[in-house]
Amino acid sequence: MTRAELQEMVDRWVAENKRCEELGDWKPLAEMYTEDATYGWNYGPTHEFMAVGRNEIREIALGQEMAGLAGWSYPYQRFVIDDGSGDVIGFWKQTADARRPDGSQYVVDGIGGSWFRYGGDFQWSWQRDFFDFGNVSALFLEMITNNAMSDGMLERIRRSTSGAPLPGWYKIGESPAPLW
Repeated sequence: MTRAELQEMVDRWVAENKRCEELGDWKPLAEMYTEDATYGWNYGPTHEFMAVGRNEIREIALGQEMAGLAGWSYPYQRFVIDDGSGDVIGFWKQTADARRPDGSQYVVDGIGGSWFRYGGDFQWSWQRDFFDFGNVSALFLEMITNNAMSDGMLERIRRSTSGAPLPGWYKIGESPAPLW
């Protein structure tokens, strides 16, 4: 792989992310992963998420886990590309389309990002997201308090806090692929 190939992958990724944000459907991004890719992140002190394979990435990571986030955007701020290892780190913000009573946008504070591994043929073989779960929780609570949550987001929260096991959610250390 060359630096130019990785840069083209990043450019394609950003363009497809923008398209999917406009659609309010992130499932088409699944085509940008290898068949055996893994995609995971931490969900606080007790759980982590892991999708294994393109189909789980499509249906669970980009479907179930992004449900309710129509109208939200994840603008990338910067990328770090390592053409020796094929690792790419993209830093993004998580921004709601809703606004506070003072007119400011609801934005998750802190640093959010994705760590990717390039698998060739303009596909990722591995992705791990990182974000400040405390800041996400605080923003969601603020939005609930201000009645600024969409019905889709409220349903997402109900589903996630119902106590019923969700596909892809594992107790820390028990996922089918290691988080790090």
